Amino acid sequence: MHTDQGGGQRAYWAYIGSFTSGGGRGITVAAVDPETGALTPRTTFDPCVNPSCLTLARDTGVLYAVSDTEQGAARALRTGSDGSLSPLGPPVEVGASGPAYLSLAGSRLLTANYASGTVSSLSVGDDGSLSGPARSFAHRGSGPDADRQAGPHAHQVLTDPSGRWVLTVDLGTDSVRVCTLDQDTGELRGHGETLLRAGSGPRHLAFHPDGETVYVLHELEPQMTVCHWDAASGRLDPLSEVAIDTEGAPEGVRVYPSVVCVASDGRFVWAAVRGSDTLLTFSLTDGADKPRLTDGVACGGNWPRDLVADPAGRRLYVANEWSGDITWFDIDGPSGRLRHAGALSVPAAACVVFS
Repeated sequence: MHTDQGGGQRAYWAYIGSFTSGGGRGITVAAVDPETGALTPRTTFDPCVNPSCLTLARDTGVLYAVSDTEQGAARALRTGSDGSLSPLGPPVEVGASGPAYLSLAGSRLLTANYASGTVSSLSVGDDGSLSGPARSFAHRGSGPDADRQAGPHAHQVLTDPSGRWVLTVDLGTDSVRVCTLDQDTGELRGHGETLLRAGSGPRHLAFHPDGETVYVLHELEPQMTVCHWDAASGRLDPLSEVAIDTEGAPEGVRVYPSVVCVASDGRFVWAAVRGSDTLLTFSLTDGADKPRLTDGVACGGNWPRDLVADPAGRRLYVANEWSGDITWFDIDGPSGRLRHAGALSVPAAACVVFS
């Protein structure tokens, strides 16, 4: 929730998820200084094992967390004006293993279940509470990487800007699926599948504000695929591949790109790269479909798992899992380049969500 802080500034909260199995404290709640972007921890809340991904319903103020475990679940939490969290019902099983991502789609909560290779759908009540049973949509297929792609691994699920379609990103099958969602029953139905480079391991995608350009970041090969999205037909078409700079990685160390983030004004794309532990800036001055690498900086920690902009679009925040901290960077307006501005210790940090 936002609160007035004199001079028109509005303070807000950061909710930071972590891996409790790696020493994390669950969810850390931190106050965000509206002037400097600095984070000040206020409290921690342990709602479930491994709340590694969070999402916030802004209309109800309810925060949702996955429990990234073998018997995966999701949980709804009320947020208070003081940043506090309280349970809104018990955890609800998603009927799958290893939920790694969640997002809201109307009256449904969707989870991408990495270990099971499925996407689950739970019902969201008028008060924001969750209920089952979960409806499940199973991915099929595999990839050439025997260690990582023996079967499907759903890594992300989200709706397109029109709200008509659900896109699921699968690292194991080298593809992005397009589905329809029945809001009444929660059933997901396959509509189409876009195959990407074999062995590339797509992990995460983001839409440009134009609603037609999509950036798919790959984990197993250091590349980003630029795609065209047609909301009328629900079709995703690859346009080009952009290399992800691996400079900065120690000799013999493989890099694993993790997250792509698009500026709200559509002028820049940023990508986080694990292994080299860098943040890359791509300019879009040549067009939304023509990202051009312009800068790279150290992420300020080790193994950047999440990358998110603040509500004003003035800073980027990075969850560095292995070093156990959140780092933040001021964004240079004209160039999109990043300047390290601060850090907060958060063991096994996995994600950041702002109120």
